[in-house]
Amino acid sequence: MKKVILLTGGIMVMSCASQQNKLVYPETAKVDTVDVYFDTQVPDPYRWLENDTSAATAAWVAAENKVTNDYLSKIPFREKLLKRLTELANYEKIGTPFKKHGKYYFYKNDGLQNQSVLYVQDTLDGEPRVFLDPNKLSTDGTVALTGLSFSKDGKYAAYTISRSGSDWSEVYVMDVATGQLLPDHIEWAKFSGASWQGDGFYYSAYDAPKKGKEFSNVNENHKVYYHKLGEPQSADKLIYQNPAFPKRFYSAGTSEDERMLFFYEAGAGRGNNLFLQNLTKAGSKIEQLTTDFEYSYYPIEVIGDKMYLYTNYGAPKGRVMVADVNKPLLADWKELVPEAEAVLSDTKVIGNKLFLTYDKDASNHAYVYDLDGKLIQEIKLPSLGSVGFSGDKDDKECFFGFTSFTTPGATYKYDMDKNSYELYRAPNVKFNADDFVTEQVFFASKDGTKVPMFLTYKKDLKKDGTNPVFLYGYGGFNISLNPGFSTARIPFLENGGIYAQVNLRGGGEYGEEWHVAGTKMQKQNVFDDFIAAAEYLIKEKYTNKDKIAIVGGSNGGLLVGACMTQRPDLFKVAIPQVGVMDMLRYHKFTIGWNWASDYGTSADSKEMFEYLKAYSPLHNLKPGTKYPATMVTTADHDDRVVPAHSFKFAATLQECNDGTNPTLIRIDSKAGHGAGKPMAKVLEEQADIYGFIMYNLDMKPNL
Repeated sequence: MKKVILLTGGIMVMSCASQQNKLVYPETAKVDTVDVYFDTQVPDPYRWLENDTSAATAAWVAAENKVTNDYLSKIPFREKLLKRLTELANYEKIGTPFKKHGKYYFYKNDGLQNQSVLYVQDTLDGEPRVFLDPNKLSTDGTVALTGLSFSKDGKYAAYTISRSGSDWSEVYVMDVATGQLLPDHIEWAKFSGASWQGDGFYYSAYDAPKKGKEFSNVNENHKVYYHKLGEPQSADKLIYQNPAFPKRFYSAGTSEDERMLFFYEAGAGRGNNLFLQNLTKAGSKIEQLTTDFEYSYYPIEVIGDKMYLYTNYGAPKGRVMVADVNKPLLADWKELVPEAEAVLSDTKVIGNKLFLTYDKDASNHAYVYDLDGKLIQEIKLPSLGSVGFSGDKDDKECFFGFTSFTTPGATYKYDMDKNSYELYRAPNVKFNADDFVTEQVFFASKDGTKVPMFLTYKKDLKKDGTNPVFLYGYGGFNISLNPGFSTARIPFLENGGIYAQVNLRGGGEYGEEWHVAGTKMQKQNVFDDFIAAAEYLIKEKYTNKDKIAIVGGSNGGLLVGACMTQRPDLFKVAIPQVGVMDMLRYHKFTIGWNWASDYGTSADSKEMFEYLKAYSPLHNLKPGTKYPATMVTTADHDDRVVPAHSFKFAATLQECNDGTNPTLIRIDSKAGHGAGKPMAKVLEEQADIYGFIMYNLDMKPNL
């Protein structure tokens, strides 16, 4: 049991790092706030920074940003680095086309546009025209297009937007033929698209939050509504809610033919529950198909009376099953494609065939099956990398996008009958991919577990123990890190750096067992894997401890925070981005409660509290310690991992660091957790992060 004791007001203290000839950090007030967990007192002196709308917090943010900006402005090559990053990013980026109602749609960014523009063309070789340009939805590019769905008759398109990077969504509806907006407008939607049925659509939303607390208060009572075109949101019909469990997610989606309505319930375990309502039967009720939150259940497609479904129930690496819509309970599902040695990571029905993507040692492999579950062929991809298929069940055409560490996203047109493909579009980036190579290595973690890691570097690199390393990981929530391209890495690689991407436990690279091995009271495995990766790179003469920068975002920010506090001697630079830093209170903000399936909470038990406290980055900073050169990053509209995590961690780190290395926090404005960030902000952030890393790794880049 836990209670909070608020004792006295604040006093002003100067960070111990503000010594002569050292960086001087802002004075940060301390308050005598103490939490009691199972008879253990835990001080929280920077609790006041959790109030993200207070004048005091705003003043602290401004003061910290001034110190950070002054430091970054003195990096001698920072402006040249920004220029090079801008040059590299300035290429035409075109997404994989998708077909709706006889027309082809695709996203394109001319190069430096803040947001990609959605285009439409009547034929593949027809003249593209702008369908929706999100750059015109704001003056500064901070409104992002986050979703799009078409009504069954093709007359209307509902699209969702987010503002300033927030998870909050708004839904608008436009007339496809004229491009004119309808009066329909939905607010306070979250983790929701618009799923059409008849002359309206389903969506999920919360009640309007308390003014001033839109980005920090706990989100509770997710509800599913049906909106009929032409009516105000206030008239929308409440379809589903479950007040008995306010901290769960509820969403709805229709099958393509709009006969079946699926409901999803999540937030109470590692997976979800699945419900079904047969809309062809008058008065039909919502039927619960599954009852175990520890597994995932998702419909792939409905064809006639057959439902094709994905699940990892009874198959930790995933399988495809089939069921009759008239007998839809899990007990009646039949296995169609059994679990394989590789992990089933994506499923689609295109041209009445199953396209299944598997992860083998974190790289994608693609196969085509018939609807009876018989393997037809493997699609041999261009190299080790990542693939994404585009097409619907009745389409005769199929496209896929492909990328690797050295291949920018290219689009291929795939011939299902011939099992061959041809390049449809490829970008032109101002670098020579042939100068670089990617290898995959495997190393033993602390407990002997074999862990894979991708290394990308120049072909002429010498293993002499002096190369700079950008070590990146995530390790959580069943999320896999597959190969992918980023222009931001190129200047680092061109100047002798190694990009190392580690596939840690907690991710989904080897299925649910790999995921579970990095959760709750096994979370330390994730940090051990990351530490072992650095030790392997040193042992194998790729680098040394003074040349390693560790980087990660969100759960990866937690990873960086935990590893830099456990092994401050092993890393030269640390960049925890939008990280979960307070493991004792994370569940008290926005949707933090949803992460308990991976982390557990401090309220679960004494043992869980003690385990969390033992690795929580905020609670393991020790006074007088020499920590790596650190730049914490966050943003004012991050309502996924609230900025209070980063604020309190940075203030404590500045207090505890011995003053040898810089301890900065970069706080972006009109930005959120990362998605939808305008290109201009992305480039500035990349220049700051890579500039900080290269400067503190003592690199002398040729830019």
